[in-house]
Amino acid sequence: MGNSPEVYFAKDLAGGAEIFRLMTPPARLAIFGDPVAKSASPFIQNAALVETGHPYQYVRIHVPGADLSNALAMLPGAGFLGCNLTMPHKQAAIPMMHSISKEAGLMGAINTVSIREGKLEGFNTDGPGFSAAIREEFGVPLSALRVLILGGAGGAGRAITIQCALEKCPSITIANRTLEKGASLAEEVEKQMGSKVSAIPWDPSHLAKALGSTDLIVNATPLGMKEGDPSPLPDDLLGKDHLVYDTVYNGGTTALITQARNTKARNATGLSMLLHQGAKAFEIWFNEPAPLEVMREALKKIAG
Repeated sequence: MGNSPEVYFAKDLAGGAEIFRLMTPPARLAIFGDPVAKSASPFIQNAALVETGHPYQYVRIHVPGADLSNALAMLPGAGFLGCNLTMPHKQAAIPMMHSISKEAGLMGAINTVSIREGKLEGFNTDGPGFSAAIREEFGVPLSALRVLILGGAGGAGRAITIQCALEKCPSITIANRTLEKGASLAEEVEKQMGSKVSAIPWDPSHLAKALGSTDLIVNATPLGMKEGDPSPLPDDLLGKDHLVYDTVYNGGTTALITQARNTKARNATGLSMLLHQGAKAFEIWFNEPAPLEVMREALKKIAG
């Protein structure tokens, strides 16, 4: 359980979802995505389920965008307790919920669905998971750090930007490939939350200036997911006093992490964010503490 490469499909939820009911133990949690075959979530969630004695299992379900609405609607009838959502569903699922948390509304995305009395409730654990990861990796609260977010107006980047605003970081700077998107989010955050967010062009001179007053650099872009991807930062901009968090985890070392190590800057990958957002999803589903260390060990086994 949790170690199988098996991927199921949205159609498997139809007609009483017998394929999930007849499993031992029955599948009652899942991750929806397109693609979803490489998701690490089943490993950590199934380890947590075994540790806490819940007689269920967590599976991968391949759900194309066109099937998302029907797949979500079928979950209660199929006996599921909830699911996680990964790309490309985090934004698209919001109108399909009966309710969403305040944080999910601000972040404009959900990654966790809980089913209560047949109703779909949407949450976002990416932001809180990121905050917990920063404290764990660097021993300092996010609220104490001046943050530069590369790709801060995108999916995960937006959640991180909003989390930094919720925690009232001393300064928040977004560098986005499309300056207009970054500026639009900065204006939205200031209007809705009262936090000052700066948006800068993504070029060496503006990045160099911003890094002079930055404690934590976050890569929220996909750069690093593919072997051979360049770093999102030009060379020679990092200093040894910077903290570098790359939300990408690819089983190896990204170019950004290599840059950080070469300059002796403290650094970490997105594995800890995955761990903590998964733990917070577990706590939403079961209203009990997640077995964090068991989940961590499961993650280490697949991370190598």
